[in-house]
Amino acid sequence: MTIFQKIIDKQLPADIVHEDDRCLAFRDIHPQAPLHVLVIPKKPIPKVADMKAEDEAVVGHLLRVASDIAARENVQDFRLVVNNGAGAGQSVFHLHVHLLGGRPLAWPPG
Repeated sequence: MTIFQKIIDKQLPADIVHEDDRCLAFRDIHPQAPLHVLVIPKKPIPKVADMKAEDEAVVGHLLRVASDIAARENVQDFRLVVNNGAGAGQSVFHLHVHLLGGRPLAWPPG
């Protein structure tokens, strides 16, 4: 069981900013920007490469929720990041979208 599943199951605390039947969003405990929220599906999907066709709607929902959170936080310019695999920087193997904003973001990121 991942740390994110424990947050979904309310076994671990988190600063939750959104929850619905399909996803949960909470502030990152090591923020890389003034706004740094993780948006995760409640269905455990380890990484993007593990998605099935039936997961497309929930992953689209994650992006919409991230955009809504940015708007609520009055952040117009933001970045969404999804890492796939350890070599890409994924450390928790439960698909998640990083919502980053509130400061200028350079490119390339890493």
